[in-house]
Amino acid sequence: MNARGYANQYRQTAVNSAVLDATPHRLVSLMLAGIRERLKLASACMEVGDLPRKGQAISEASLIIGHLDGSLDHAAGGEIADGLAALYDYSQRRLTEANLNNDVAVVQEVDGLIADIESAWQQIDPERAR
Repeated sequence: MNARGYANQYRQTAVNSAVLDATPHRLVSLMLAGIRERLKLASACMEVGDLPRKGQAISEASLIIGHLDGSLDHAAGGEIADGLAALYDYSQRRLTEANLNNDVAVVQEVDGLIADIESAWQQIDPERAR
């Protein structure tokens, strides 16, 4: 295995450990960070013309957004859950457009939206309240 392979294996092990030890709040934080990481990768790939990797990064970000959307509890979350669902739907549609048109600005727009959610989510960290 080459150095890149070892680095990827190490990173995957670290991610798996973080997920196994995470609280539900931390899992959502990890997912939001994962979306943003993939969106930054997609932007970088667009800039250098690596279209296959760009498509993969956008697809992975979209998949994570879909998981977050699917985990919303609309009965308990009320208007907040409905608002997040609408924002996730909008983000999915915009990422499809960005992928089709190789539009970095749209990817950055979605990253900004996810950054806002991530920031708000960090403010309600139950571990900070202790």
